[in-house]
Order: sequence, then structure tokens, then C-alpha cells
Amino acid sequence: MPTTRALSRLAFATLFFVAFLVGANHVAARLAFNNGADVATAAFMRSIGTAVATGILLITGHVALRASAHERRALLFIGFLVGIQSLWLYGAVARLPVALALLVFNTYPFLTSVWARILYRQPMERRLIAMMGVLLVGLALALDLFGTASGIGMAAHWRQMSVGVLMALAASATFSLALILTQHEAGAVDGRLRTFTTMVLAALIALAAVATEGGFHWPHAAAGWVGLVILMLFYGVGITVMLALLPRWGVVGNSAILNAEPVFALVLAWIILNETMAPLQVAGALLVVGTVIAVGFRRE
Repeated sequence: MPTTRALSRLAFATLFFVAFLVGANHVAARLAFNNGADVATAAFMRSIGTAVATGILLITGHVALRASAHERRALLFIGFLVGIQSLWLYGAVARLPVALALLVFNTYPFLTSVWARILYRQPMERRLIAMMGVLLVGLALALDLFGTASGIGMAAHWRQMSVGVLMALAASATFSLALILTQHEAGAVDGRLRTFTTMVLAALIALAAVATEGGFHWPHAAAGWVGLVILMLFYGVGITVMLALLPRWGVVGNSAILNAEPVFALVLAWIILNETMAPLQVAGALLVVGTVIAVGFRRE
């Protein structure tokens, strides 16, 4: 029994650490954007870094590169979705305070249930529908729906926010679709192989976006380079840790604590980027995070 408790605590701490890494990755991305990097360049660096990390796992783990024709087609589409999602999410991070972009994006657990209902006729729980209402209230507070915290009025506030919010929602919808397709169409494929193929395809999509932007746009200051390197390392390490360690502990499905990511982003963005939120917005952010975590734990 003591061993089980120790493993459980270690697994929880590891998930918490991964949430920190992923939250910090987005703060680092904003630092890179503020110093000359563009969205396509950052998305490519993140994807190629993670592809290299998971490729190393494939080699060292002697993973068999097996997938049926149906699974290969599914993996291609999933990789396309994640590539588009990366561009949209980084686009939102470039336009919004980091924590707000991540709060909107973290609606994906709810949208996963919506996709499951649309594509696979899975019924939605009444409790989940009620939680959606709570989530919307939290988002309304966090996003300063009526523009009171911004002090510039509702119309001006949403002229500044609308594109970033729409991009974050699009990223959430795309990512949730990728998740539900992964579960139903490619669930038997080794997680390391899934992630490797997904990241390679995402890198190719980002590279195509780089080409349309006239080439890579690298940072013009040291702080931007630090941000670019950190976003690549932190995301790659976070995903690698999850794939390498968590399956051994049998807790991959119990990853609701990862949704603490916006809280880490909120604190780090305040410290590093001097981004602040009004007290009511912070309350709304905590309500969103708490609701999403409750969704993750609801079947336990």
C-alpha cells in the first residue's frame, strides 16, 4: 500500500509539472511574439521539437511502426487538425492576454463531448450540460464580457478581443475533434507513434504557413530567442514526460489536473509579461479552471 500511495503522489506531481511546462510554453511564445517572431515560426519550432523528442522515444523504446490503413488515414487527418490548431492557438496567444487565450481554448473537454454526440451519437450527461452553463459564466467574467474592467466600453473592448477569442475557440474545436477521432479511430496505435506522426504533420503545416508569410520570422532581441527556445523545450519535455512515464502508472486517463495550465499561465504572464486581470476576471478564470477540472474527475 505505501508504494501505491507514493506512485499516486508522484503521478499527481508529474501531471502538475506538465501543466506548468505547457502553461509556461505559451508565456514563452508571447515573449517571442513580442520580440519579432511570428506565429508560423513558433508553431514550427514547437512541432519539430516535439517530433524530435517523441522520435527519440520511438527509437529507444523499440516501438513497432504498425498501423492499419484506416488508422494511417485517421492519423493523417488528426495531424492536419493539430497543425491547424497550433497555428490558431498561437494566433490567439499573440492577440490576447495569455491566460485568457488558454481559458477559451480549455473549453475543449466540453467540445469533445459535443463532437462525440455529433459523430458517434454518444449521449451527453445532464451534469455536463449544467457544467457548461457554469463554464460560460466563468468565461463571461474572465473575458470581461461587457468591457467594464477594460474601461473602454463593450464595443471597443470586443473590437480588440474578438479575433483572438474566435481563434482560441477554433483551436478548441479543432483540438477536441482531434481528440475524439484519436479515441475512436486511432486508439490502438501506440501513443508515442501517434504523437510523432501528429507532430511531424503539424510541423509540415507550420512550414507551409511559414512559406506563405515569406519565410521564417526570427526574434530581433535576445528575449525573443529565449522565448522561442523555451517554448520548444517546455512543450517537448511536457509531452515526452507524459508519454514516457504516465502510461507506466496507469493514470493517463486521469489528467484533469493538466487543466491547471491557465492558472500557471496567469501567474507567469503577470510576473514575466506584466499582464494583469481585474479581480472579477481572476474569479471567472478560477471558475473556468475549476469547472474543467471537475469535468475531468467526474467519472472517478
